[in-house]
Amino acid sequence: MTRATAVRAVLAVAVLLVSVYISLTMSPRLGLDLQGGTRIVLQARDTATVEADRETTDRTLEVLRQRIDSLGVSEPTLTRSGEDRIIVELPDVQDPRQAAEVIGRTAQLTFHPVQGPAAEEPEKKPSGSDPTAEPGSPAEPGSTPDPDRLPLPDEQGRVLDLGPSRLSGAGVEDATAGFEAQGGAGWSVSLEFRKDAGQEWKKLTGEAACHPAGDDRRRVAIVLDQKVISSPQVDPSVGCGAGLPSGATQITGSFSADEARDLALLIKGGALPVPVEIVEQRTVGPTLGAAAIDASAQAALIGAAATALFITIVYRLFGALAAVALGAYGVISYAALVALGVTLTLPGLAGFVLAIGMAVDANVLVFERAREECADRPKRSLRSALTTGFQKAWSAVADSNATTLIAAGLLFFLGSGPVKGFGVTLAIGVIASMFSALVIARALTEIAANSRFVSDYRNVNGIARPGAVRTWLTRKDPQIFRKPVRWLVVSAALVAVAVAGIVVRGVDLGVEFTGGRLVEYSTSRPVDVETARDTLAAAGFGDAEVTTAGDGDLSVRTGKLDNDGEHALRAALAEEGGETTKVRDELIGPSLGDELRRNALIALGVAVAVQLAYLAVRFRWTFAVSSVAAMVHDVILVVGAFAWLGRPVDGIFLAALLTVIGYSVNDSVVVFDRVRELWGANRRTPLDTIARRAVLQTVPRTVNTGMGALFILAALAVLGGDSLADFALALLIGIVVGTWSSVFTAVPGALLLERNAKTPPPVPGKRKGKGSTRGRAGASRRDPLDNGARV
Repeated sequence: MTRATAVRAVLAVAVLLVSVYISLTMSPRLGLDLQGGTRIVLQARDTATVEADRETTDRTLEVLRQRIDSLGVSEPTLTRSGEDRIIVELPDVQDPRQAAEVIGRTAQLTFHPVQGPAAEEPEKKPSGSDPTAEPGSPAEPGSTPDPDRLPLPDEQGRVLDLGPSRLSGAGVEDATAGFEAQGGAGWSVSLEFRKDAGQEWKKLTGEAACHPAGDDRRRVAIVLDQKVISSPQVDPSVGCGAGLPSGATQITGSFSADEARDLALLIKGGALPVPVEIVEQRTVGPTLGAAAIDASAQAALIGAAATALFITIVYRLFGALAAVALGAYGVISYAALVALGVTLTLPGLAGFVLAIGMAVDANVLVFERAREECADRPKRSLRSALTTGFQKAWSAVADSNATTLIAAGLLFFLGSGPVKGFGVTLAIGVIASMFSALVIARALTEIAANSRFVSDYRNVNGIARPGAVRTWLTRKDPQIFRKPVRWLVVSAALVAVAVAGIVVRGVDLGVEFTGGRLVEYSTSRPVDVETARDTLAAAGFGDAEVTTAGDGDLSVRTGKLDNDGEHALRAALAEEGGETTKVRDELIGPSLGDELRRNALIALGVAVAVQLAYLAVRFRWTFAVSSVAAMVHDVILVVGAFAWLGRPVDGIFLAALLTVIGYSVNDSVVVFDRVRELWGANRRTPLDTIARRAVLQTVPRTVNTGMGALFILAALAVLGGDSLADFALALLIGIVVGTWSSVFTAVPGALLLERNAKTPPPVPGKRKGKGSTRGRAGASRRDPLDNGARV
């Protein structure tokens, strides 16, 4: 064993031991889509006097935290996203109405003098009006409110005329609910004001005390969201002009414990610096998350077992060792996710499973290069061929993984919500797969290659003889690029069919991109779609779109629908289906839908530009342009296939599409890396001949790598249910068309572009140099066990 092999082996063992320890002692952070709960995204809005910037949003977040803590939710999470958004995650909350009601109280808390009973009933607020309007704002555009008169009903429904606001909730220092048994006072709420606000409160209550007991004008109204939450009388013991000091203020009444606590909560937490609006709300039932975890685990086990069996059959002993490294990859990547505290979401879980299938790519590249070395020089040692295989495969491994990391970065920075988790998981998977291939698998195969038994019995090791695919291609030697234009015509025809699907059938944008609400229900009695439609139409939900989902579940999609409307819709379904359980609930505001749709297009545009820039730096411009053209070809075909199939296009589909982009470029990089190598070594050989050789040499790698990913995706498509089926389907289509385009779109395109290009062939690198004498080129091919001595 050489020193380098020993170092790799020790490093592999150390990393594996640490990973196993982390896996056994730490638990993963599950996203709400896996553990169940409600996720609410709030958008802070500007007012006439306050701008919704980072500072005011942070203050708003702290006020909301106090409100939500009072709900008793286990481990709620509130974070700021960007400058003016707040993400609220409430584990195990299945009915978000109470949380949304508490959070949705967005207007500032105000204290008003009562001027007496109102002369007339206030005009009812239209149902479509802005719930975030401040008290006293006009109900209709263009109307001018009386600044000295605000008619609002009190707690008993009597309409009072309120004077201008004298205090805001920002002046409240604290509000606490307490119980006094002495004197039968019962539950009350004690108020404390800040210094200046305390003086204003004393003045306000002193003015009210000038009116006789029982007079409405002796009351002070506390208003939140154009609703009087309390209007207590000033105690008869308080004299005119004396007022109540801050610390001695108590609101008493026939409060229950819950009513007193709610009132204290609203007074203390009611002072939001800026109004907020719910732009996104998602609820996932616990059974759906548990089912997704079980399905993903089964898909991972079945897909990984199939992949391991496949590469063992193809590469025999070395394939079995690569399968061991694949298992180590799973442990390392899982430990990295747990140690870094990454929140594991449903798309992230799918990314983790998918990365298992893609992790064999580097091993396949190395083994195929080693097979070529053994075929070119049958007398060389197995260890030497393996070392050369690692050296020559490094360029393709680095470039292909770099393009996948670019796709993962775009998912993280341009994706939203759970899609970001997919980007993080994919990036960790890429890094872990490189470690498993270049350190663990290399250490295992180098130790095996030093064995005389493995070296002598060439059928055992798996790389000393060419594979069946390579042997068949070498024997047939098909002239596939004699007329490259015909392949481009076939690709253009496929694109035309896809575009026809987009134009004729249209793209079914999910609620995430259009706005609206999508709710999935499970009923105790079977309900067919037509019956459900008729039932909802009779209940006033005529615009609801009803489809089937999962095993007999119903999916209902509507436009604007608040939480009370959703409750009424569920009750209507329960009349036909019996006990009706909400499995999944997604609410997207129209402004956020527009933003997500715009960001999706930006993400695709940036993906194309970044991949083009990277390829232009690493390869010739003709190779870069043709690779990006093949990538665009793949994107159009996947979108067109979903249009023809009538499948929804949502955020998870976008994650799959960006992954397809990385995979497509990955395949093209491997082909063009070989073209560059062969062309540099044979500068006078026609490029179409070079391209044909490169494609035929890399086809075994493309097939074997694709099979690993297909095993995983097929298992996800069959076992993943509705949550992951579309994701897996998009990637299945993407891998097939990506494999096609890397050979029959990218290469023919490059051949046509090179006909008019004036750039000379690439200069051979040192590792590709050849000479008739033993110089540096000969030294670079020396067996690592050869000390160079000659007789």
